[in-house]
Parts: sequence; C-alpha cells; structure tokens
Amino acid sequence: MTAANGEGDDLARAPWIPAPRESADDHAELAEPPVLSHTVLKSLLGAWALSACSAAETRAVEDHLTACAPCADEALRLRDAVTLLHEDRDLDLDPLLRSRVLENCLGRRPARIPVPAWATPYDAETARLDALLRDIGESEWHAPVRLKWYEDDRQVRRKATVAGVIGHLLAVDGLVSGALGLTDPLGADVSPELTPTERTEAFWESLDRPPNRSLRGPWRDQSHTLIRTVSFAGREVADLTVTYGDFALPLKDALLERAFECWLHADDIANAVAYPYEPPSGPHLHGMIDLAARLLPAAVAHRRRTGRAAAPRHLVTAGAPGRSLHLEVEGAGGGHWYIALDSPAALGSPDHTVAQVALDGVEFCQLVAGHITPEEAAAGQTGDRQAIQEVLAAAASLSHL
Repeated sequence: MTAANGEGDDLARAPWIPAPRESADDHAELAEPPVLSHTVLKSLLGAWALSACSAAETRAVEDHLTACAPCADEALRLRDAVTLLHEDRDLDLDPLLRSRVLENCLGRRPARIPVPAWATPYDAETARLDALLRDIGESEWHAPVRLKWYEDDRQVRRKATVAGVIGHLLAVDGLVSGALGLTDPLGADVSPELTPTERTEAFWESLDRPPNRSLRGPWRDQSHTLIRTVSFAGREVADLTVTYGDFALPLKDALLERAFECWLHADDIANAVAYPYEPPSGPHLHGMIDLAARLLPAAVAHRRRTGRAAAPRHLVTAGAPGRSLHLEVEGAGGGHWYIALDSPAALGSPDHTVAQVALDGVEFCQLVAGHITPEEAAAGQTGDRQAIQEVLAAAASLSHL
C-alpha cells in the first residue's frame, strides 16, 4: 500500500486484524506509534477489538500482536466475540441448511439402503412434524387442539392437547408396526379389530398422567423404526395388509395414509401454537390425493350399503367403463381423476362423465380429513347434482380420528 507521502508501508497484516479507522489526523498519528508497555497494550485489546482505539494506539497494538503470541490469541478471541454482538447478524440457522447438507452428502455418497419411494412421504412428514415439536416450549405441549372428522354425515369434534395428538399418532402408527411384526405401543395383546378411534382412546386411558412432551421420543423412535424396517425389506412388504379395524390397506398405501394424517395433525398443532406450517411437497401431496381418489368408489358403495346414498343407476361389468365424476384438483399436487359412480369394480372414464367437481388440492385434503364439510368444499360444480353430493360426502366419510 502506498502512503500519502509516497513512502511504502510493508506492514504484513493478519486476516483477522481490522483495517484502522481513518480520521482527519490519521496521517500525523501514524508517523510514529507510541512506546507502550506490554501491560498497557494488553489492556487495550478490548478497545482494539471494538475499534475504539485511536489510530496511534491501533498501530501500537497491531505491531505488538505480530510479536506476542499470547496477545494475538487473546485478540482473535475478542474479535470473534465482538462479531456476535453485531445487531444486524441473524443468529438463526439458515432454514435451507439441513436440506443443502443432506443433498451434498447424498450426492457424494448415495444411501446404501435407500428409503423406498412409496415411504418417502411418511419419512418427510414425520421429520417436518418432529422439527415443529423441537421448536415449541414446554407449556405449548399442553396447548388445546380441536380435532375434527366426519362421522355419520356430521362433523365430530374432540378436544385434545398437542401431546395428546402425538399420542394419537403413536397409537395409530402402531397399526403399521404390528403389521410388520414390530412392537405395538398398545401392547402385544391389543385386539386387531380396534379402529383408529378405539386405539387412541385405549392409549390415552393407559397413561398414568396427562400426556406431555415425553411422548415425542417414543413417537419419533417408532417412525424411525418403521422407515428403517421398510427400507431394508423393500418390495417384500409393500403389499403387506394393514388392518384399520373396519377396513384394510396395502402397506405402501397405509404409510401414505399415515403421512397424510401426520401432515393434517401437524397443521392442527401448528395452528394451536401459532407456528407457520406449509403443505407437503407437490409430488407427496399428489400421492395423498391419488390415494383418496382411488378409495372413493368403494366409499360411495359403502354409503349405498348403509342407506346413505341412492342405489346405482346402471349395472356395470367389472372392469368396464361406467358413469363417472370428473374430479379436477388444482394447485400443487393436483391432477384429473375419474371416479366410478355405479360400482367400485367399474372403470372411471372421461367418455362417461356425468358431473365435474373442481377443488384446490389442500381444500380437497381438508375435506378428506373431515376438517371441512361437503357443503363448504366445492369450488366449482357442473352436471349431475346427486352424483356430486354423493362423491363429496364419500370423500368426507374417509376421515377418522
């Protein structure tokens, strides 16, 4: 660096030594640093770290740091401490840091036992919920949560707490654990005929005290075990049957259903504690919507058997196209589905469409979860009114605690 008077300044500066402040009389003071004792120079380190020394004192301290290793170490520690005091520095970790680190790690060395594609929504949603739980305080575990679902053509409500919701997820995820031969949180003697609601009530009653944050560990351990087990087993367990009491699903669909429940209940918790929470990624949301759409023909048929829907208008041979409702789901995860109306064995067909319903993806999921009623759900409807009402009611009937 060339000084104002043209003379060269060959002072080597360490990277952690700040550039001296400039003022009107800097050049005069830089001419000759004062001669100060080691004790005085050491006492000036704090002021130097805060850039509060005069130009002459700064020059004297920095000359001393090039020759005194203990003072240089102390100066470095003080300078690091000062950087933490800057008000404009955000001490929170970058929210994208985890995903970038994982992406980098997996890019360098792919997982030896990858998670099956059909299990990744469950893996993602349990991880997102666990991150939410990690952020909330002790008192928020007892925050009230209002659970809602649709039963007997009406919306049912149940009071719970954040901890109670985690207990519910732990109990119902136990259905998948039992199907895989793993430990069931309700015990080895629990009846396989229990519905999700009955399992939840049984688990809550088994607790010797109100549920609290201690349930987070068992719930997360169980989800980790499920993911690890299906990752090692792979295709061999994808079609294993998981019984929900009054209905059953293949394991790959059951884990998708559990991912759906995990997201919806995480959203319930987030609303209770005023925590921002986003819907699942587009591909995962699409899979959840697709599962509900595939279950709708059987749900319509079940409502007919129980007298809650009109008899089919036409007899349809299994596998043949029949009257259909065009379900158009908009937004991330959306798509087009054709719901067979007269038989669960019939084939939904664009050529046999008698009605159309258009819904936002998240709104459709809220309907399937029983969080909104059929009357509140439909954004756009055309065609056969009876078919529309039956399909929307069937969608809400898929919900359970």
